Amino acid sequence: MSLDTLPPIGMGTFRLKGDDARDAVKSALSLGYRHIDTAQMYENEAEVGDGITASGIPRRDIFLTTKIWHDRLHRSDLINSLQESLAQLKTDHVDLALIHWPSPDDEVPMEEYLNALKEAQKEGLTQHIGISNFTCAQMDQAVEILGKGTLLTNQVEVHPFLANRKVVEHAQALGLTVTGYMPLAVGKVMEDETLERIGRKYNVSPAQVAIAWVASRGIVPIPSSTRPQHQKANLEAMELRLSDEDIAAIDQLDRGERIANPGFAPAWD
Repeated sequence: MSLDTLPPIGMGTFRLKGDDARDAVKSALSLGYRHIDTAQMYENEAEVGDGITASGIPRRDIFLTTKIWHDRLHRSDLINSLQESLAQLKTDHVDLALIHWPSPDDEVPMEEYLNALKEAQKEGLTQHIGISNFTCAQMDQAVEILGKGTLLTNQVEVHPFLANRKVVEHAQALGLTVTGYMPLAVGKVMEDETLERIGRKYNVSPAQVAIAWVASRGIVPIPSSTRPQHQKANLEAMELRLSDEDIAAIDQLDRGERIANPGFAPAWD
């Protein structure tokens, strides 16, 4: 498998700690996931590294993403933090390093941290670089600083209740792959009547419908689950092809419901 691009679905590890994180990563890899997503802020990089080691899957066959937290964005700090992440993950490189959030109030100039990220890539600490939670204007600025084709992805919140259409379409127009986190809206998709109804039609769960809808938009979903049966179902959702009518019905669920919205978040589009 070529690891030059993001695999079509990933295993998210947000909120997974200790043995839960270890076991979930190991189980996901054994089921066929090849894309594992973590971050410095999740405080589970060591456990994610353990799960990868324990899985027996060769490191070269796994696409591993981590994210640099906004308190480590100064040039020297960013490179050091990434080296610390690699030590925790027990690897000599990640496949993708992301800026987790744009610097709050531009405390660190974007030029400084993006060029530091590019430097980390040159040093071989990461194969690809990208951004997360960037607005349309911030994406434009980032592409202007680094040039087109340098950034692989913008990872943003996407689920049926937050289609995030403006940002998704803008990213794709700039040639960025969109990675969608929280595709299941932290479980809220399970209680939605429309998703339940569509699920019955295909004999699948509302969660599988939500993942298929995210994927139908050319977005890489990274659902998080500790249970092997849910991980397997999430993987199988990638085979589901929804009708245009079903997609249109799910499009109607967008209510701008943002779950990840810390006080330091940018002014959203």
